[in-house]
Amino acid sequence: MAVSQRLDLDQALQRMLMDVVQPSAQEAVATGDALGRVLAKTITAPIDLPPFDASAMDGFALRADDVAGGPPRTLMLSGTSLAGHPMTAPIDAGQCARIFTGAPMPAGADAVAIQEDCTLEGDRVRFEQPVRSGDHVRPAGHDVRRGTPLLERGRTLNAFDLGWLAASGIHTVSAYPRLTVAILSTGDELREPGMPLTPGAIFDANRTLLRALLSRLPVDVIDLGIVPDSQERIAETLLQADQDADLVICSGGVSVGDADWVKRVVEDVGSLQLWRLNLKPGKPLAYGRLRRAAFFGLPGNPVSAVVTLLLVVRPVLEAMLGARPTAPPMTTAVLRTGLMHEPGREEYQRGTLRLVDGVGEVTVTGDQSSNRLASFAQANCLIRIPKAYGDLEAGTRVMVLPFYGLL
Repeated sequence: MAVSQRLDLDQALQRMLMDVVQPSAQEAVATGDALGRVLAKTITAPIDLPPFDASAMDGFALRADDVAGGPPRTLMLSGTSLAGHPMTAPIDAGQCARIFTGAPMPAGADAVAIQEDCTLEGDRVRFEQPVRSGDHVRPAGHDVRRGTPLLERGRTLNAFDLGWLAASGIHTVSAYPRLTVAILSTGDELREPGMPLTPGAIFDANRTLLRALLSRLPVDVIDLGIVPDSQERIAETLLQADQDADLVICSGGVSVGDADWVKRVVEDVGSLQLWRLNLKPGKPLAYGRLRRAAFFGLPGNPVSAVVTLLLVVRPVLEAMLGARPTAPPMTTAVLRTGLMHEPGREEYQRGTLRLVDGVGEVTVTGDQSSNRLASFAQANCLIRIPKAYGDLEAGTRVMVLPFYGLL
């Protein structure tokens, strides 16, 4: 397929994901340091959780049969079981034990009566409510059974996963290595924030945005700064990045102007697999390879760079990290106001999503020009508009991608 052909987003993603080389190396990572890392091996539970029958409430452990036919029934208090200090003597017929939440069940006991339903009278306890076998008891393995899969290879570990691993006594995991991502911006008009702004110049926001968005992934970022519109300088920078990084992301220089050298350099030193997307914002997006590293050329407009990073670069980078590809979570909402859309390209507009009487409502955040970072100021989602649609009226139900599933 010619790289000049415009591909729909799903077609382009499928093509890029097929090109990804899955990682083979693995490394041991302390569980406490593994947030966001991708598992290289499936983890099975080494123990039952909980590892013993435990009380789910404060109360009294007993044999349920001893109070059958009641209430009320009275039993002899024979001991206490505390978390970390289990009662060693068994419960015999006619006996009960004081027990606290999380404490092991004494041998012989099969139920817990909560303390609000009991009356303590010296060394005897009167049970005021019926008790059935299993009441308020967490059996061993209630959470997970030993030998069952805990977390599968390819999972990106979240905070809850780490807690589960720690509860299972797992102090290290096998993870795929972090990747190195080099970022650069091109353009004679760009200046670093803090520098004097000369006539015709603008400040570069893209690298700051890209670094912030990439910070949530297990990658190390090399910032190569701003590279002028020079074929020689761009080639020199990309070749150096190719040696130092697994992925190179360049913003700007992939359009059709005479000064857009990036595309030509990539084709000279490596290969370009696609150049344009049937997407708004984000049509001038390039993907290919340098001599070693994968390469993305993002549009120079900040909004286009952000949207293509979220929708295209992130899933490809996750695949490079060994993560199982997952579609971003979508939901439906009703447009509070109409929006304009010209058929022909799939579009993602910035919106504000809120819940009103249990129904999702979304509003476009003003002018959607691809240079307007202000369109993100109140945004918390992207509104997806299929390419076949025209203008949409207020009340139309649309698909939205909340940022919490993309960032």
